[in-house]
Amino acid sequence: MFETSRRLPDFPWDKLAPYKQKAAAHPDGIVDLSIGSPVDPVPELIQTALAEAADAPAYPTTIGTSTVRQAAVDWMARRLDVPEVDPQAGVLPVIGTKELIMLLPTLLGIGAGDTVLIPDLAYPTYEAGAALARATSVPVADPATYDGPVRIAYLNSPRNPSGEITSAADLRRAVEWARANGVLLVSDECYAEFGWDARPVSVLHPDVSGGSFDNLLAVHSLSKRSNLAGYRGGFVAGDESVVAELLAVRKHAGLMVPAPIQAAMAAGFADDGHVEEQRSRYLRRRAVLRDALTDAGWVITLSDGGLYLWAEHPDHDAYGSVGALADRGILVAPGSFYGTAGERHVRVALTGTDERVDAAVKRLQE
Repeated sequence: MFETSRRLPDFPWDKLAPYKQKAAAHPDGIVDLSIGSPVDPVPELIQTALAEAADAPAYPTTIGTSTVRQAAVDWMARRLDVPEVDPQAGVLPVIGTKELIMLLPTLLGIGAGDTVLIPDLAYPTYEAGAALARATSVPVADPATYDGPVRIAYLNSPRNPSGEITSAADLRRAVEWARANGVLLVSDECYAEFGWDARPVSVLHPDVSGGSFDNLLAVHSLSKRSNLAGYRGGFVAGDESVVAELLAVRKHAGLMVPAPIQAAMAAGFADDGHVEEQRSRYLRRRAVLRDALTDAGWVITLSDGGLYLWAEHPDHDAYGSVGALADRGILVAPGSFYGTAGERHVRVALTGTDERVDAAVKRLQE
């Protein structure tokens, strides 16, 4: 009777089930580095803000509180050097950024016959969101090289899964192309706080945008920077006409961030100390995992930012590598989940506890 799911790509994580079972059979238990889900505590100040806002009997507004919008704008200015985003018209809180990306083409009226460009190595939700809207998604290494009509083009830097960081020059070229062709350029920047070998640059940075937000959206989340994946909170900012359209449609859909979550978001964006602590955790895990994998014959490429190592082994394709690591009780994601360009790679998440990461290192050394 209902067949919407048939339009969507297969949910890739279901394919990992047998490898997860194999890894779980290890005498010391599984080390699950397949999903980038935070494992470290939610910062105390955010938990406190959530609890203090718990008495929230009324409906929240779709546009969000002025406090959370101002906190997001201040954070962009402070951490990303993005000035002059209007907190009244240029920013909108969302119920986790996966929700936004999945629904964005539908909310903006993209449909059959329209083209959406996605990165050639990409988080699967870009493709799924286009499919939900009945649009055609086309994977490209560089959107500015595409010849043909396009409605939306996605960027992701630092990129999931490879950790590649797009330079300001390449971002600027994409912006110029988008404006020349009437394309909405959507930059997924949820790993912006985690640049290791290079500093991520926002598409809204004046060196990239030229001081105008026309044709541009930046998408940000607290899931990774503040360990808030379980809270579901993020925001979109940029072109005020597009933000206004999203607000108007989302009002009808009742897509509202709960008031206590908004209070927690505001507290998280206002504080940088907990982010620096989390960066230190990930840097340590990154270093020991990278060394152990390299010593065991793996080659790490890109991985300049984000929460993953992009690894390949000369003896295996993606699933062969997943199987080889599962034999050691380590579960990782095959690069083929993210496109044909990843068919010889695996994505190794840094989101394991120190104890589990050290267990993985020991097994690799053995």
